[in-house]
Order: sequence, then structure tokens, then C-alpha cells
Amino acid sequence: MGKKATKAADNMYYLARCEAEATNPDLSSREKAAEIIGMDRTRLARIELDTISPYPEEVKAMAEAYNTPELCNSYCARECPIGKSSVKEVTIDDFDRLALKVLGSLKDIDLLRASLIAISEDGVIDISEQKAFQEILDSLEKISTNAKALQLWAIKNIRLQ
Repeated sequence: MGKKATKAADNMYYLARCEAEATNPDLSSREKAAEIIGMDRTRLARIELDTISPYPEEVKAMAEAYNTPELCNSYCARECPIGKSSVKEVTIDDFDRLALKVLGSLKDIDLLRASLIAISEDGVIDISEQKAFQEILDSLEKISTNAKALQLWAIKNIRLQ
């Protein structure tokens, strides 16, 4: 990319386009990128300059064109009114780090299973069990986040769907 847009320097859509330029030089200009995405150049500029928010289908088109599936996750976690309260943003690391994170989050799965069985056997979560139940939920959230990051890495790097 010849000239960096300083006003868009921290915009995730702009940064994704800059990263994607390494494998597709057509993405070095907003004009070409907008054409590839199927969007007006001025709309793309306004999205990259944070003056407007993209529509979900625009984020999906950018994610596909830029090969950055994490854009969809980031949009849901940061901008979507529903997703902001229910989607956790994930970070895609290198494969070896992601694999270790997944394995680390699964290391106590047998203890979680046993604890969940003990809590659920009477069908009620009483006050004395609430702390243990919250720990189970926290562990499951960690497993889910690490699994999602690994899934996005696979989509990005080996084109798994």
C-alpha cells in the first residue's frame, strides 16, 4: 500500500485490508477493494474512517475478500447490538500457541464433568454450589473461546469451513 491512511490507522477494516494486500495487490487501493467487495468506494472509505458502521453483509464480504474471518467475530463482539452482550472477541495466534491454549483449557475437563454431575444430580443449584457452577461456566467459556480461535485460524489458513 503506497500511502497509509493515518486517520484510519487503527480501524480494524482498514488494517485487515492492509494485511490482505500482501497476498492480493488489488487491495492496495480503496477503489479496487470496493470493487472486489461490491461496495461503493466512498462507503468503504467512510467505514475505514469510522464515520459509519458497516452492515453485517458488508463485514462478511470484507472478511471473505481479505481472508480475515476474524472480522466477523470482531464485528459481532464490538458493533452488533445483540453480539456485544453475547459474543466474545477472539484473537488468532499462531497454530502452535492456539493448540496449546486449547489443550490447556481442556486439561481439567474430567474435573469439570465430575463437578457438573455432582451439582446437577438433585436438579437444583443451591447457594453452596453456585461458586462451583460459576467456575464451570468460566471454564466452558475459555474452552469455547479457544476453540473458536482455532476454528478461525483453520478457516483463514487452510480454508476449512
